[in-house]
Amino acid sequence: MIRGLYTSGYSMLTLNRKMDTVANNIANVNTYGFKKDVVVFEEFSDVLASRFFDTGNIPSGRPAPIGNMALYNDIAEIHTDYTQGTLEQTGLNTDVAINGDDGAFFCVAVPDGNGNFREYYTRDGSFKLDAEGRLVTRDGYMVMGNNGAIVLEGSNFIISETGAIIQNDVTVDTLRIRKFENPESLRKYGMNLLTATDESTDGEFEGTLQNGFLECSNVNTVSEMVDMITVIRAYESNQKMIQYQDSTLEKAVNDIGRL
Repeated sequence: MIRGLYTSGYSMLTLNRKMDTVANNIANVNTYGFKKDVVVFEEFSDVLASRFFDTGNIPSGRPAPIGNMALYNDIAEIHTDYTQGTLEQTGLNTDVAINGDDGAFFCVAVPDGNGNFREYYTRDGSFKLDAEGRLVTRDGYMVMGNNGAIVLEGSNFIISETGAIIQNDVTVDTLRIRKFENPESLRKYGMNLLTATDESTDGEFEGTLQNGFLECSNVNTVSEMVDMITVIRAYESNQKMIQYQDSTLEKAVNDIGRL
């Protein structure tokens, strides 16, 4: 009976985490370049069905087993789906989208608070010019070219399919595009930015850049709403099971104990 309470309670905690992921996906359905997260489940660990501090009569000193308890799933990881979203035409020359390569990203310089800059990555190409003529993201972070920060003289310029920024018939710089062979190794930093890890490996960019376009998020609203309803129904079922088991325990303690 107590095992059933643990199972239902842990199920509710797991469903809470999945709901947070689904809600975040829905909240960013209109965020350009956003990549949805997918919850990956694994079988409830058998190690949790042992008495950690009571070895009983086992000579090895290992935890004494109290039986199998693989009654529900735990969250193994939250996987990010880097599949390309649809491209939306805006007609703005400051907008650019990566097309044909799911593992490629724009490079952005973000200050670290110590006067230095750190490189982050994004698929959101909704850029603009700041007061100093630098090409920046919506949050004001510098977009990086092969020669560093991109400084332009006015908004009259074009970006070619290779990333070359051409102004007054002169190539000012080329957008720095970094391709990762294993984009699943990247981690979300916030503000629609990603950071590389020690496992991230570089590759060769195989796509093109589309000037005057933006990449929409790859979130499917209908699918996420179905997932949300499924989570709510499962959560309610676990609530009812806890109430039922609590009622049964109450009878066992108060009624049967009188006999």
